[in-house]
This record gives sequence, C-alpha cells and structure tokens, in this order.
Amino acid sequence: MRNFNKYIFNMKLWEKSTQVNEEIERFTVGHDRELDLYLAKYDVMGSMAHITMLNSIGLLSDEELPTLLAELRKIYATAEAGEFVIEDGIEDVHSQVELLLTRSLGDMGKKIHAGRSRNDQVLVDLKLFTRDKLRQVAEAVRALFDKLQAQSQRYSHVLMPGYTHLQVAMPSSFGLWFGAYAESLADDMLLLEAAYRMTNRNPLGSAAGYGSSFPLNRTMTTQLLGFDTMDYNVVYAQMGRGKNERNVAFALAGIAGTIAKLAFDACMFNSQNFGFVKLPDECTTGSSIMPHKKNPDVFELIRARCNRLQALPGQIVLMMNNLPCGYFRDLQEIKEVFLPAFDQLLDCLEMTTYIVDRMKVNEHILDDARYDAMFSVEEVNTLAANGMPFRDAYKKVGLDIEAGKFTPNKDIHHTHEGSIGNLCNAEIAALMEQTYARFGFERVEAAERQLLEA
Repeated sequence: MRNFNKYIFNMKLWEKSTQVNEEIERFTVGHDRELDLYLAKYDVMGSMAHITMLNSIGLLSDEELPTLLAELRKIYATAEAGEFVIEDGIEDVHSQVELLLTRSLGDMGKKIHAGRSRNDQVLVDLKLFTRDKLRQVAEAVRALFDKLQAQSQRYSHVLMPGYTHLQVAMPSSFGLWFGAYAESLADDMLLLEAAYRMTNRNPLGSAAGYGSSFPLNRTMTTQLLGFDTMDYNVVYAQMGRGKNERNVAFALAGIAGTIAKLAFDACMFNSQNFGFVKLPDECTTGSSIMPHKKNPDVFELIRARCNRLQALPGQIVLMMNNLPCGYFRDLQEIKEVFLPAFDQLLDCLEMTTYIVDRMKVNEHILDDARYDAMFSVEEVNTLAANGMPFRDAYKKVGLDIEAGKFTPNKDIHHTHEGSIGNLCNAEIAALMEQTYARFGFERVEAAERQLLEA
C-alpha cells in the first residue's frame, strides 16, 4: 500500500500554499528529472538569450545582465562537463537553474522568468537539443555515406548475384550494392534536412501558448539563438510540442530503415551459405559450445535497434493523438522515447561505419556454377540485339537452361546511368553534398559561440 499521507515540502516554481502529496509527486514527475539532464546546457543557452532580450526592453538593468550572464556561463560549463545535477526535491532543469542563480545572486536570479513560461522554456530547450543532435546525426550519416561510396568504387569490378524473391536473378556488383545504400542515405538526408528546418524555428516568447503582455522582442532571441526564423503564432508554437518530435522521428526512422536493411544483408551475405562478404574478426563474437562460430552480433543488434527506432514515430503519434490545442502533461511522456533515440541511432551509425570500412568481399563468387543462370537475361538481350524477336530469344534461352545446355557469357557490359558499368557515384555524392550544405551548421555554431563567449 502506498503512503498518500506524506507531503513534499520543497517549493516548486508554481507552488503557493498547498503542498504536494509525495506519491502524486513521484507519479507526475516520473523520469523527468533524469531526462532533463539531456536539456541542461540548452536550457542555460535559452535563458541567456531570454535575459539579453529582457535587458533590451528594460526588465533587467545594464548592471544585472552581465552578472547573470556570467553566472549562467558557469552553469553551462558544468552542464557541458557532465557535472550538472538536479537536486533532490527540485522538479526539473528549469527550477534547478533558477535555484543556482538565486543561491549565487539572490533576488536577481528570480527575475529571469519574466515573459516566459515553462511551456515555451521546454519547447526552446527541445528545439536546441534536437537541432544539435540532428547536426550530429547528419555528420554521422555523411561519414557512413563516404565509406559506402569508397567501398563501391573499390569493388566496382566485382560481380555478385542480384536477387528477386530471394532467388538468383541477374548480375549485380558490389559497386551497386554498396552504392545503393549510399544513395539511400542521400535520400534520407533530405528528410533529415526537412526535420532540421522545422526544428530550427524559435518558440520562445509564446509563453504558456498565448503570448505575453510584456513587449517581448522575439526577433532578437531568434537571432541570438541562431534560429532560421520563429514559430510565429503563439498557439501554434505550443501545438508544435509533439508534432516536431514526430516529424524528427520520421527522419530518424528513415535512416534507421536503411541501416537495418544493410545489417540484414551483411548478416546474410556473411553466412557460410552465401560467403559473399567477410566481416572483421574483431567485430564478431563466438559461441560457448561451438569453437568455429564467428557471429555477426553487432549487425544483428544494429538491425534490432534500428527496427525499434522505426517504431518511434508511431509511439509519439499515440501519445499526442487527439489532443486539442494547448499544453497537456501527456506531452511529457514523449521525452522518454525521444531524447535517448538520437544516441541510439548515432551508436548504430558509428558501428556500421566502422564495420563497412573494414568489410572484405569475395571476388570469386561467380566461380560457383550455381550462379550461371543469372546470366540468362544477358544471353536473351544478345540474341535480341542480333535480330531475334525478344520473346523468341527468351523461349530459346529458357529451353536451353531446362535442357542443361546453357553456357553463360560472364563478360558483361552495362553502360547506362546507374548500372554496373556506370555507377554514377560522383552524381550521388553531389546530391549528398548539396543537401548537407543547405543545413547551414556554420551559421548556427557562430550564433551559439557568440552567445556563450564572455
């Protein structure tokens, strides 16, 4: 039986005369205090921009602003070093930052909340956190893309079977296989860019979702924090809570889908029944009973974790579904699945990049006669090119295969764009570079650096 007669005596930012029951406190706060550690440095950065703006409209004096900024920079350094803690009895990161300021500066620390609510404060924290994590993901995607393209070029001449229905179908190549995943990431980067554009808009100044009677300068905080623009309508800014996480989750899920498919291929092609690729020995694990085993556990875990990440948009949709406009505590639950997702995906990207770079391919796959039939279409096309009607050529080659008389010509020449002999890797690289350049990370980094420097 839970004890509902205990009360919490630590005051909250919102608390007045009524004290909160301990079990209600435990239930409503949930894991928020641990999850808010993800947001600590971004909360400080948002506060720095906010108080700079408050000074510009006369709500903080010219003497108070530099003192507050200096103290916030100290808190930021603590968060950056991983030493920021939310003390027992303190509700969230916003309360902890204000408490630290008040301890150091007295009543001056209590002035920083004018013109904002925890609603827009957590919104800006989430936007700044997500923006930074999207940059890390974009960089990791680009690193994997580069390794895939390098392997595509390295093994462009090595043929392998292509499959449909898991049946040997037509000639493919490792140039095509590696390159296909590179181009998939180039497409995934487009969705990531769209998520970044929607993220990089400033909600600060929307307060609890209905603005403020203070003459806030939202353009100023937008510029100070390096946002592209703002979420203009204050009600929509609050409606963006959950929606932005959902949109970002779709972008992360797209990347995860590409990696999961690559992981499946790698596990299958590494097996003895295929023997198409060899994973680095140091990236495999053994068996407690079978001394010969070299298991592709890393790719199996990548596959599972990326499949779980593909469920993320659905989880977020179910938490925010059918909520009317305005803030609701339901949205707090989104943090639990959303905030850790970035590090999970980054881990998978880094592991995949490491192994892809060291993966070796079997250059003699086609010595095995079981793959001879995959050259049947080449023979049909040769006969058609020499004047035989295509359907007659198809029938002749099919009958030759059935009669065991088919002899493949493995010297093939594909020249059209995107084929075995014309991979278009340079064009695919250009697509990736164009998308990556549009993010504009340098401008954001410059704005953040200027805000954080004394």
